[in-house]
Amino acid sequence: MLFNSFTFMIFLPVVFMLYWFVFKPLKWQNALLLVASYIFYGWWDWRFLLLIVITSLSSYCSGLLIEHYTGRRSMQRAVSGANIVLNLGILGTFKYFNFFKDSLASLLSLAGVTADWPTMNIILPVGISFYTFQALSYSIDVYSGRFKPTRDPIAFFSFISFFPQLVAGPIERASNLLPQMLRPRTFDYGTAVDGMRQMLWGFFKKLIIADGCAEVVNQLWGNLNGSTGLMLLIASLLFTFQIYTDFSGYSDIAIGCAKLFGFRLTTNFKVPYFSRNVREFWRRWHITLNAWFTQYVYFPLGGSRCSRARTIVNTVIVFALSGLWHGADWTFVLWGVYLGLLFIPLIVFKSRRYKDTAAHGRLLPSLREFASMLVTFGLINFGWVLFRAPDVATFGTFTSRLFSPSLLSPHGLTMKMASMLLWCGALVIVEWLQREREHVLEIDGIGILSSRIARLALYAAMVLAIFYCAGEVQTFIYFQF
Repeated sequence: MLFNSFTFMIFLPVVFMLYWFVFKPLKWQNALLLVASYIFYGWWDWRFLLLIVITSLSSYCSGLLIEHYTGRRSMQRAVSGANIVLNLGILGTFKYFNFFKDSLASLLSLAGVTADWPTMNIILPVGISFYTFQALSYSIDVYSGRFKPTRDPIAFFSFISFFPQLVAGPIERASNLLPQMLRPRTFDYGTAVDGMRQMLWGFFKKLIIADGCAEVVNQLWGNLNGSTGLMLLIASLLFTFQIYTDFSGYSDIAIGCAKLFGFRLTTNFKVPYFSRNVREFWRRWHITLNAWFTQYVYFPLGGSRCSRARTIVNTVIVFALSGLWHGADWTFVLWGVYLGLLFIPLIVFKSRRYKDTAAHGRLLPSLREFASMLVTFGLINFGWVLFRAPDVATFGTFTSRLFSPSLLSPHGLTMKMASMLLWCGALVIVEWLQREREHVLEIDGIGILSSRIARLALYAAMVLAIFYCAGEVQTFIYFQF
């Protein structure tokens, strides 16, 4: 089921009313969330429900068994390892089988060996990377002693399949979401209203900016040889904003939707395009995935508590794996390696680890901050070209056309390109002004918007813009991961 579908517009209020007015006891509420989540997920293909049930059941049982074998570390290690192998095996089969098979065949062909293996027509289950990582974090935390296993199967299965964030995150740690599943929840009007405002902002970003940019980006990527360098520069810029507004839009909708049911999900984006170096960018982009890789891959490898050379190797490994997580193609792996290489000068020269927001307490950034943000944006923007490319050859074609004399030619520019650049510019201004807040529509007490009538007029204008200015509806980009 899509957030941006008529079905969801019916599904959400029905579940909301049942949740608060009919299924009032905690266990009933959790049971309703579980059923609603399975309906939400099974709307695509009910057969994939079996996979999420297996993942949930294996992780739930592994937690109980790890507790049962307290004091017997070898047994705990065996249980935890078996759960990891099972879940990564499911993920690997459905997401990476053909990729690794084809890559091995290509490698063998270099040695003169022909591998004529059959190709399996495997459909990638939506959201499998997200809920698999969420389940794995639980069992690993239990094994590490960071979290006590739960004995409530309904609450646990609801934690793994919680429909607002099931398909594209945020990837929740058990320590944040599972305790919320286990304690009584009461309706809070202010939280619910804030959730609806955050959902509105998410829908606005997705339907107005992301889907509008997608129309231009898809058209230009589909005709590289007929596009000038300037047109491809615009395509790269618009995709940079498309992927941000698409994915952060989903996160805003998910977080806002969770607030309607009394849950607080982890913030997944914090104005990443205002970052002053690449390290800060990855503290602000897809925060929950980066936290997952830091906790469960980077730290076990040694993190930064080792030599500088080893820290660089650890960083590149983590980003290469992060790239592979995004998709079964060498372009994603190369994209991850590219990002890891960008960290080398930051590690070598021990660059500043920014913890505040740019121009904190000031309206405008300093010249140095502005230059740092511009350079960081340019580096990330180039990386998104590799991320968007369907294969390495096409990436080469794009870059060769981009850095050509036609980069200065205005030929072929359209009003649609100009209008989307204006929308992106408006987004930058609004997010800059609201960069210290959780989301843009936290506007109580701001100038004329202190008036309730003014705020309602703004919300109404945004809704009308969605209905009359939205681009052609596109699937959320991260559904494919």
